[in-house]
Amino acid sequence: MMLKAENLSKSFMGIHALNRVSLEIMKGEILGVIGPNGAGKTTLFNVLTGLFPPDSGSIHFAGKDITRFKPHRRVGLGMTRTFQNLELFRDMSVLENVMVGGHLQLRTGFWASMVMAPWKIKEEKRLQNKALKLLEILGISQRAGEQAINLSYGDQRRVEIARALISRPHVMFLDEPAAGMNPRETGELSSLIIKLKNELDLSIVIIEHDMNLIMDICERIIVMAEGSLLATGVPQEIRKHPKVLDAYLGGEVL
Repeated sequence: MMLKAENLSKSFMGIHALNRVSLEIMKGEILGVIGPNGAGKTTLFNVLTGLFPPDSGSIHFAGKDITRFKPHRRVGLGMTRTFQNLELFRDMSVLENVMVGGHLQLRTGFWASMVMAPWKIKEEKRLQNKALKLLEILGISQRAGEQAINLSYGDQRRVEIARALISRPHVMFLDEPAAGMNPRETGELSSLIIKLKNELDLSIVIIEHDMNLIMDICERIIVMAEGSLLATGVPQEIRKHPKVLDAYLGGEVL
């Protein structure tokens, strides 16, 4: 087990965004998180990755209590994420965008950067090579020198994923990565997520409204409604779960 959260609660102005949510993320699995708008999915991600502190409950990662850790400390332990809205530096190159994600991992400090110390140059080169390798894995290394703004939406998503991966995470959280993609791009994304899990030995947690993608690639699925955990199971169970059908799927079997 990579991560365990117990009884997480979070309220905003008296509204329960999370209500005693517990979950486990297993090593090497793809876990889907689904639910209608307002179910608390992104709030759950924000609490798990440290953007919001929980009002109550606990989070353990690799056996360590990280409930009050800031996001950068969680990144250092091996947790990373992408966001629903693209967060790229659109006027920087693809390679520079990916390297930004690795600068927190460098040993060099402010003064070494100012004087371009030899070890600073070596670490920057090492980071560049790592970024290029990730771009190759994601199939866009040939566009490393281009501005990110010139890439298709699907390829910009790949850049964002590469930037998340450069910190060498054990768990990656993807918040609606297929949003805005056409069917071809979504199919390519599905294959890419499976490839990343296998080649990089990742656990991947994904929020997504595209049910075909979720059902095709996830080994387990968590269903949320009104800030609470409604159901957990393998795709075949979730497809037919009565509460899921009533609360989320309008009574139609997936």
